Amino acid sequence: MKEIKVFHNAIKDVPAIASKIKENQKKIIGTLCSYAPEELIYAAGFHPMRLFSSKSDIVLAEQHLQAYCCSLVRGVLEDSLSGQLDFLYGTVFPHTCDSIQRLSDIWRMNGRYEFFADVVLPAKVNTQSARTYMVDVLTKFKKDLETAAGREITDTDLRDSIKKFNLIRKNLSKIYALQSKKPGIIKGADLYAIVKGSMVMDRDEVADLLPAIVANLEKMDAPEKCGKRIVVSGSICDSPDIYTAIEAAGGVIVGDDLCTGQRWFEGEVLNDGNPVNAIATRYMDRIICPAKHSSPTARGENMISLARKNRADGVIFMLLKFCDPHAFDYPYLKEFLEKEGIKNLLIEMDDQQQNLGQLSTRFETFIHYI
Repeated sequence: MKEIKVFHNAIKDVPAIASKIKENQKKIIGTLCSYAPEELIYAAGFHPMRLFSSKSDIVLAEQHLQAYCCSLVRGVLEDSLSGQLDFLYGTVFPHTCDSIQRLSDIWRMNGRYEFFADVVLPAKVNTQSARTYMVDVLTKFKKDLETAAGREITDTDLRDSIKKFNLIRKNLSKIYALQSKKPGIIKGADLYAIVKGSMVMDRDEVADLLPAIVANLEKMDAPEKCGKRIVVSGSICDSPDIYTAIEAAGGVIVGDDLCTGQRWFEGEVLNDGNPVNAIATRYMDRIICPAKHSSPTARGENMISLARKNRADGVIFMLLKFCDPHAFDYPYLKEFLEKEGIKNLLIEMDDQQQNLGQLSTRFETFIHYI
């Protein structure tokens, strides 16, 4: 499918994409979390771009971060210090894990970019006071963006931005729903490319391409042979080889609980009333990650719901090595799944060091077992 090839080509050379965006007179603001308010960044006339870990050896970042920080944090800092991210105008750091918050300090102190913002959203998202605080933080960030852009962000700007991002989210949700309904109509590596591409490419281009992909998938029939239905969970997965290995082992990915997946695009922003309040409402209501709290059992209940909805045969937890928040949640998520009789597997990944041979063996054993 030619539209999917556009996404594959884009993620192969992100600096080239960045150069093209800057040629169109748009400054790029990097983000490191799905809680970064992209609608506000886009409405200010900037381009929000998700940052991913370096695939090169970690050398320069070793002077600032311990070896037991996760590969995402160390890899992004490595790319910054080595000049690989010189296309950035600025960076936004939402309140998330300890490592990314400390990366924020290192980033600010090195002062390599013109714009910098900490967006400290509340960790607790089930109270009225948290909602009020969320709106205040987003309003301050809006003012920071206005100062950087040299112009006011109007409600019309924000509503247009919300409409654009809602369109992207809606079509990504449709692609996932079609994959769950007709497993195997799209390869895992293609799904990965579409989601990652949507995070880095020009959003106008993404909004134009996704409906065509949906239309083509709707016309396709499910493959005659379907593998075991797998849901994946974790923080990020920045390797298409992982998806390919799962499929080669006899699995088919029908859903996920990833920061670089459904947690990023799940839920639309209601485009009426006060736009900032509407953005805050989505953040309060969307599926939480380990950095947020709504109830002691919210993530476990969501995991069961996700597995049941997608009729999963098993769940694979893909955790970044040294990712403490997700590692902390894993035991109780595993307990939730086992109480429901849902088989699960835990693997640890590192963006710089991946033993795909070993992972493939574990996938084969797990999928055969379920």
